[in-house]
Amino acid sequence: MNIQQLYEFCQTKKGVTEHFPFDEDTLVFKVGGKMFCLASLKGFENGNPSLNLKCDPEKALELRSEYEAIRPGYHMSKVHWNTIDLNKDVSDETLFELINHSYDLVFASLPKRMQSEIHFIKF
Repeated sequence: MNIQQLYEFCQTKKGVTEHFPFDEDTLVFKVGGKMFCLASLKGFENGNPSLNLKCDPEKALELRSEYEAIRPGYHMSKVHWNTIDLNKDVSDETLFELINHSYDLVFASLPKRMQSEIHFIKF
C-alpha cells in the first residue's frame, strides 16, 4: 500500500476529514471529529510506512501475536491502538479490513445524532 492508496481508501468512507493537527508530517483521518487513522508522510517517503489504527482491545492482542508487523500503538493508547508497519507480513487486503475496523469503532462511538448526519452524507 502506498500513501495514495491509503488516502483514496480513507476518503471513500462517509464523513471522513483529513487533518495535520500535530505537525506537517502526521496525516490524520477523522470521522465525526475523532481520529481513526494516522500516518507519517515522511515514513512513506523514507520507505518505512506505518499506520496507527484504533482496534478492539482483544483483537489488538490477537493481531499482535499473529503478525510481526503489528505492535502496540506508537504514541497512542497501547490498549486501543496498533501501529502497523506496511509492506511486511500484513497483506493489503487485511490492512483495508483493519482500516474499516478502526473507522467502524470510532463511528460507533459517536453520538447517534452525529451518526445519522454522517450516514446521510452524499458523495
